[in-house]
Amino acid sequence: MIDLPHRLRTLRRQQTLSLEQLAQRTGLTKSYLSKLERGLSEPSISTVLRLAEAYGVGVSQLVGADDAAQDEVVSVVRVADREALQRGGLGSEYHYESLAGRRKVKAMEPFVVHPPRDFPDAAAVFPHPGEEFLLVLKGAIEVYVGERQFRLETGDSVYFDSELPHRMRTVSRAMAEVLVVAAH
Repeated sequence: MIDLPHRLRTLRRQQTLSLEQLAQRTGLTKSYLSKLERGLSEPSISTVLRLAEAYGVGVSQLVGADDAAQDEVVSVVRVADREALQRGGLGSEYHYESLAGRRKVKAMEPFVVHPPRDFPDAAAVFPHPGEEFLLVLKGAIEVYVGERQFRLETGDSVYFDSELPHRMRTVSRAMAEVLVVAAH
């Protein structure tokens, strides 16, 4: 349970809960929850059960008791093991590969995108809450962020508020490969 304080703090922040709100969900005091998050106190089994239920996760995932949960703490993904992410509807022409492995609790969503040569639809833009960082690994892309257009070559990057409408396409001979890190 070495990583439990970090997991507890991360889960609470991701679910945008205050200590007071978590205390109401669990029946535990704010001061005790704070001590758990700072690693100053060890939880009992009943406390772990309450916390897992409050966060909607399994006990083994919360405390890191099994191999899969341990992999969530430090997640290594070999290039051959990248999971292809499927996207339905608009934007399904984009090919995505997950880089986060089995890690369930995260503040960032890293993936590799292989953008299509043509935009699937003039209206296909992908605004979402948070921020986004793009780094061109191979080829060249044209990216639109809000009303602005940029051509990015291998090694170029862009960082923006992802609530702005955005989309990208490959403009090089070879298909582009782009590292994307989206933060919630």
